[in-house]
Amino acid sequence: MSTASTTWHHIRRSPFQSLGAIIMMTISFFVFTAFFVITNGMSQVLSYFENKPEITIFLKDGLDKDTVENVQKELAAYPNIKEIKFISKDKALAIYREQNKDNPLLLEMVSASILPASFEVSAYEPKVLQDIANNFGNRKDVVDEIVYQKDVIDSLLNWTSTIRKVGLVTLAVLGSVSFLFIFTVITMKITGRKDEIKISRLLGASGWYTSRPFLLEGVFYGLIGVILGSSFCLAAFYFTRNSINQFFNPVTFLTLNPIFYAKAIGIELLSGIFLGLFASWVGVSRLIKF
Repeated sequence: MSTASTTWHHIRRSPFQSLGAIIMMTISFFVFTAFFVITNGMSQVLSYFENKPEITIFLKDGLDKDTVENVQKELAAYPNIKEIKFISKDKALAIYREQNKDNPLLLEMVSASILPASFEVSAYEPKVLQDIANNFGNRKDVVDEIVYQKDVIDSLLNWTSTIRKVGLVTLAVLGSVSFLFIFTVITMKITGRKDEIKISRLLGASGWYTSRPFLLEGVFYGLIGVILGSSFCLAAFYFTRNSINQFFNPVTFLTLNPIFYAKAIGIELLSGIFLGLFASWVGVSRLIKF
């Protein structure tokens, strides 16, 4: 009987143990794929804001036309200003309606009167925006709030760092549980077949020959876990990509670049093979002498 046939025979003889190992690996690589895709999306969002220096100055309600024009002149006096765009209350409402056109309930709750007018200022040098933020931050008579990309970037960096830390800890825990599960399954199977193994060794079978089916079984669990976990995760992202990308518009959070997913799946396949092989190797080395 070939090694592959023997491995398949082992799997079929203890289906519930094999199913448990596959489920654990599937969960692990579902999380691994999600972590990989979300981290890439956060990097795209960060890159967008880092390469688009901009500051938004929200004005207080009730300002007359002359005051608004004076603010615009002050902004234009700064060096290296790329563009100054005035967003009136009506324009802000039009933008809000366009962004939430698929949610009628939100449209009914908002009118132009409750939205602030604002200036959107972009510059060729981020330092200029920092000066504007510092100077207009104290102008409480005309400025209601300032949204500066640096603040957004800092917030995104904190979120990205938190996601990475939580993701890595989760992956470490799931990886350890998967390792222990496969190790336990392989150990139990070897123990259950100790008489068969003893007889084959007496007939001249080497330790490597005896161990190969169990090692291949660990690789099988790793490969099936990667295929199922990544497929479920990518399918979930595929069917929700429009909603997610619309939320992060104009950034494409979920890319459709096949090269990116090919790299991700390649890394996962190598990780799955290594994890399954290593767990089974540890189990085999404890009970079968080479």
